[in-house]
Amino acid sequence: MKLKNLKKFQRALLASGIALGLSATASLADIRFWTTEEQPARLAKQEAMAAAFEAKTGIAVEVIPVTESDLGTRATAAFAAGDLPDVIYHTLQYALPWAEAGILDTDAATEVVNSLGASTFASGALSMAAVDSGVAAVPVDGWTQMVVYRKDLFDAAGLDAPTSYANVVKALEKLHNPPNMYGFVAATKVDENFMSQVLEHVFLANGVSPVDSGGFSPLDEAKTTEVLEFYKAIVEASPPGELFWQQSRELYFAGKAAMIIWSPFILDELAGLRDSAPPTINDDPTSGELASKTGIVTTFSGPSNPDGAAWGDVRYFGITADANTDEAMQFVEYSMDEGYTATLSIAPEGKFPVRRGNSSDSEAFVKAWSKLPVGVDRKAPLSDLYAQEMINEIVSGLDVAQRWGVSEGQLSLASKIINSQAINRIVRQYTDGEISASAAVAAMNSELAQIN
Repeated sequence: MKLKNLKKFQRALLASGIALGLSATASLADIRFWTTEEQPARLAKQEAMAAAFEAKTGIAVEVIPVTESDLGTRATAAFAAGDLPDVIYHTLQYALPWAEAGILDTDAATEVVNSLGASTFASGALSMAAVDSGVAAVPVDGWTQMVVYRKDLFDAAGLDAPTSYANVVKALEKLHNPPNMYGFVAATKVDENFMSQVLEHVFLANGVSPVDSGGFSPLDEAKTTEVLEFYKAIVEASPPGELFWQQSRELYFAGKAAMIIWSPFILDELAGLRDSAPPTINDDPTSGELASKTGIVTTFSGPSNPDGAAWGDVRYFGITADANTDEAMQFVEYSMDEGYTATLSIAPEGKFPVRRGNSSDSEAFVKAWSKLPVGVDRKAPLSDLYAQEMINEIVSGLDVAQRWGVSEGQLSLASKIINSQAINRIVRQYTDGEISASAAVAAMNSELAQIN
């Protein structure tokens, strides 16, 4: 008996109460769903959605919380035991490796995407999970890192939005006026993941990556020098010291920074909806003043990559090789269609819709998402806090979202390179004036070549 069929047979036995000594009253859900959204409030929303799905289809779903750091080892162990859940909500890092290992049913995921309409999904979210036959898993939600900037100051100075290295440098020349106003707050603390993430974004913007399909790829000296020179410019327009996400947010919230790079999880805080991170630009910590003066850029370009790139993080529904396939596909389709607004409502400030709409309305889910309440201590929809053009910018970044190593099939190696923090350290040596640009490129190539 095939593993999948054996599993279904075992479940049938369990459900009828004749296996493992269970009583006649015993029952088992039709499908099991692993989710890393395990916070109580988020878990409750997923359980409510599962209940709504069961009411509609008669298919019972057991929602099982799994700690994200344990997901990889648990999935590997379950696969070896032939006991995978039917659907897993997982990060980008697992999509392609799990497909290659046979953990995911790529045909089922591809069929779901095609049924819903591939054109309704953000192209970047699909491309990052692309396999020869379609997709490894179904994109659920995502977010892109942003250049957050003082749009009011840019407008007053006649500056274009900071969509490129050149535009940022021009803005630094006009707006940097310490200590009252810093042009930027760059990440400079070498051992912080925040610096790694910011640097990957800046390198991607200029089309520079340390990997290709064959593995490590030496950094192009000319393009990398452009990256280094740009980063030094924003560091020199930043306060002194060891800077990471905390200083970036604090200085921007105090009205003392013209630009920062941050995640969208700052959007509700900008609007005064979270007491633990209040704007201090005025005397009212609940004020929406700073939000009204803020613009964002998701797609950012360097001189050697005019199309630019957005640093993105996408989450997926993986239908497993052990699944009750038809029921699992129905659950994923429901979660991405009739139940999609509920899916996004779990944490709308960090769950941008990767599926924008349906055949009836191409922007249906974007509209619904923008009206979902965000915030911690106070709630308000993003559409009440920000203009429609900003909502559009937030969502559009997912079309061009990228990460080192994804398209090349080298995400694991890219992750090791990032986690080594060698790039952080050497970039810091360059911005501190300890080494030249050419020496920095040579040092990065030498150290990164040793990582495998």
